Amino acid sequence: MFVLSKMTSIVRIEPKQFSKQLPDALSDALNAKLANKVVKDVGLVIALYDILEIGESHVMAGDGASHTKVIFRLLVFRPFIEEILTGKIKSSNKEGLTLNLGFFDDIFVPAEALQHPCRFGESDQVWVWEYPTEDDGGHHDLFMDPGEEIRFRVTSEAFVDTSPSAPDVKGAAVVSEEDSKIPYQISASINEPGLGLLSWWNS
Repeated sequence: MFVLSKMTSIVRIEPKQFSKQLPDALSDALNAKLANKVVKDVGLVIALYDILEIGESHVMAGDGASHTKVIFRLLVFRPFIEEILTGKIKSSNKEGLTLNLGFFDDIFVPAEALQHPCRFGESDQVWVWEYPTEDDGGHHDLFMDPGEEIRFRVTSEAFVDTSPSAPDVKGAAVVSEEDSKIPYQISASINEPGLGLLSWWNS
């Protein structure tokens, strides 16, 4: 679920931070810039893990700040495909379930990846697994209520570049479809034995 990712960057340190030891100032700047942010094709950055190498610092003409090349490692949330995780149901709609891990809630289980047979209850806006009963050929309704703990399998991931668009010739920002997209989303499945609500299998 958590991995270390090695990166290289030029880090800018403001003059007001010069009183700090350089490693401390670099760590603060990197955490401020990257912690709790999604880095495309890397994952959700939790925090700076360590600094491996610090290059020479330079002051650019017209800029009183220092610029230092740094090689470092980040602690990143990026689960493996097929990895099994446990979270909570955040919300439901006709398309499926949105799940929450507490620090990350862009996890989606599409309707076709739910336990089958299932139905979506319009009145209470929750999915229901129609668990078949062997005795009478009927079924027992198992509700997937918000807040319930759920075990799921990661099936795919998608990164979207949400960098600001370039301004147009009049100076106004160009609003593109990308601006409203989720930078990092995980797709998941619960359609197999042992997956789904923990209460289903622990009772």
